[in-house]
Amino acid sequence: MNIQSALQMDKPTFLDWVQGREGRYELAGRRVVMMTGGSIAHAEIIKNLLVLLHGRIDRQRWTVVSEFGVDLGPETLRYPDVVVVPRKAARDTLTMTDPVLIAEVVSPSSATLDLGDKATEYLSLSSLCAYLVFDQNEPKAWAWQRTADGFRPGADIHSGPEAIIRLDAFGIEQPLADIYAGIAFD
Repeated sequence: MNIQSALQMDKPTFLDWVQGREGRYELAGRRVVMMTGGSIAHAEIIKNLLVLLHGRIDRQRWTVVSEFGVDLGPETLRYPDVVVVPRKAARDTLTMTDPVLIAEVVSPSSATLDLGDKATEYLSLSSLCAYLVFDQNEPKAWAWQRTADGFRPGADIHSGPEAIIRLDAFGIEQPLADIYAGIAFD
């Protein structure tokens, strides 16, 4: 869930303001947005993604991080759940403009934002190869992958534990069963 506040600021002021502050925040069109905590399923999916990607990507070229700032222009700074960035990035950088993979885990309250505005923002990044969105309530994923012609309209939907997401840019095939391992659904 996101909580809109009346607080507005530019990006440099936001980066100073957010350092060391309790809670999670994003900057969307100069508005400060508080990101509320997620469920255990949300945290487990993120953990599984971090471990799986870390073990499968070329770690000489890429690194996998969680909740790292993605710079989306002069007024917007997002903190996706999982981000794959070039290994060459400076170790003290606070934001990135060239992620190659972004993943979000959605709840019913964040689905519209993650599948709408954030998808539009992320898919505008020239460096991005894939944007993945995972449902926290069932084994289901939406995947956008860049082709030679760019991103197609709409996402490919993968559903059920037997489904496999193929990440062509990384030479990875990832079963949803692994991403959702250890999570019980009603």
